[in-house]
Amino acid sequence: MRHRVKNKRVGHNAPLSNSILRNLATSIILYEKVQTTKLRAKRVRPVLEKLITISKRQTPFNAMRTLNAYLLDTKASEKMMKELLKRYADRTSGYLRLIPLGHRAGDAAEMMQVELV
Repeated sequence: MRHRVKNKRVGHNAPLSNSILRNLATSIILYEKVQTTKLRAKRVRPVLEKLITISKRQTPFNAMRTLNAYLLDTKASEKMMKELLKRYADRTSGYLRLIPLGHRAGDAAEMMQVELV
């Protein structure tokens, strides 16, 4: 039964789902454009929006600690603090764009491109 369960799992169990989302968020920050399935794209969007908002609102030291605790690469948190904060200084939300790409050839999964605006 799925009573009071908000989100679908990305992987098979909760730790695997969390690691997939952390890895995907790190990749999106580093490469700024990633192709993934529709479910993963929808699940990573609020995670990245919250990370960007946290990095804007907290002091730089606390923001780096928070980003390093979640992201898997320190280069991603450095890029967030140096480049992306300047880009999103006047924007309050809507940092990501989801573009549907159609179906994958192997298993017909719906694919989306996730990119930073």
